[in-house]
Amino acid sequence: MPNRLDTTFAELRATSRKGFIAYLTAGDPNLERSFDVARALAELGVDVIELGVPFSDPLADGPTNQAAAQRALESGTTVVKLFAAIQKFRQDCQVPLVLFTYLNPVFTYGFERFHADAAAAGVDGVLILDLPPEEEALSQEFSQRHSLRSIRLIAPTTPAARMAQICRQAEGFIYYVSREGVTGEQTQLSNTIAAQVAEIRRHTTLPIAVGFGISTPEQAAEVAKNADAVVVGSAIVRQIGQHGNQADLIKILESFTRPLVEAVKSV
Repeated sequence: MPNRLDTTFAELRATSRKGFIAYLTAGDPNLERSFDVARALAELGVDVIELGVPFSDPLADGPTNQAAAQRALESGTTVVKLFAAIQKFRQDCQVPLVLFTYLNPVFTYGFERFHADAAAAGVDGVLILDLPPEEEALSQEFSQRHSLRSIRLIAPTTPAARMAQICRQAEGFIYYVSREGVTGEQTQLSNTIAAQVAEIRRHTTLPIAVGFGISTPEQAAEVAKNADAVVVGSAIVRQIGQHGNQADLIKILESFTRPLVEAVKSV
């Protein structure tokens, strides 16, 4: 079966459309509810969903996503349960899924086993936040990815030589972190996004998704002018944190996310 990420980005490129990637913490407020949200977002036109694997020490995440990870852990979410939930989700929804995780949960589960089970459940890609490409190259175990695309991060502080190395090893798409620091909504976008995306394009033909701090339709549209896809995470997660236990959570999220999706698609 073709990888859903590859197919989706090929379709977007062929029709000159920009992609929208939504980030959720799997298991927030609980597993069943988080996949209800994923289905609703797919129906809204979200092109890719990133699922954060809950972890007790998410160092790259700001307060909003840290709180979501804690809620997910408290709800009883585990990697085994997550894979079972993804398998069930795949019965009626084929939106591409990327697991956004730290190395610790993967290593604890077993690196090769994690990737095999994720692929079998219906995952399309994995982004391991704290596994540098230099370290990955030192272990044969780290090359066992099955059909999953290995998504790579590039930051504003990434030197050109390292950027080229990361691009050579990347698959699926490049995730450009548009600013330094941890995840979280921002009132202003970085003024270096256009230049940095242009520099990354010198090293790869992969789609470039830009995230970290995007929270309004205006910001999303501005980023979409230069990126192939826009990632919105903390702003959506905050809505789940505020309304997760309400019966109308899905309706609230749809109202919040639809203008963001439409802004990106209008570019």
